[in-house]
Amino acid sequence: MTASNISFPVAVSQLRMPDSREQQSARAAKWLLDQIGGPILVVTPNMKFDDVVIKALMARPSAAHVTWKSLSAVTFAGKRVVHAWPDRQHLNDLWGAEADALVVIEWGTSETAEWIEDANPARLLPDETIPPLEGTKKMPGVSLPAGVDDVLASVAAWAEGYDSGLKWNEEDKLKADMMNRPERWADVTVEQVRATCKGLGMRPNDIDTIAGFLQRRKEGRRFNVRSSYKDFRFN
Repeated sequence: MTASNISFPVAVSQLRMPDSREQQSARAAKWLLDQIGGPILVVTPNMKFDDVVIKALMARPSAAHVTWKSLSAVTFAGKRVVHAWPDRQHLNDLWGAEADALVVIEWGTSETAEWIEDANPARLLPDETIPPLEGTKKMPGVSLPAGVDDVLASVAAWAEGYDSGLKWNEEDKLKADMMNRPERWADVTVEQVRATCKGLGMRPNDIDTIAGFLQRRKEGRRFNVRSSYKDFRFN
């Protein structure tokens, strides 16, 4: 799920002091109930929690409840969804989800910051609602040296062909190139790679994977690459 492929209302309820978790949840519930759509789906990390507002939503007719353990993007189809307290990984996993409406109840700003940048949701605060930014936000142009642009474009094209993103062999090719062509990657920052991958429309999980590979190489770490790809280099 990125700003470029969301076609349904999206919001995030954020905690701002003086505030309470219950009030934060109440803002999310009100926003969701104001949206037009199908039955309510409540997503929580676990079966047990103490939030009375979320429990009241679950008690409504036709409402359903799922936890992270049983969650998939297709679960959201035709639903008005409240996603309570997700971490970064579960926000990444929203890629490709289609819902009638979605509101995220933020637990921590570090977990949601990048998702908010990508998804451009309405922000539900104690005394105001900040609407989504107008227009399409474009990634700043980044010129990467030594053919890294072409490498990442190839990786993005491969990933686009799979519903689940990058496969192990594409990951091995990338890891091998980072080790076999260190001069190609020496002057490229992790932030530049992340921005370029995002501009190419890659899935958040794949962006994290590629950025993580480069970070590990800059820390001097090596990769275990299967023998069929250990000598691989991009042109």
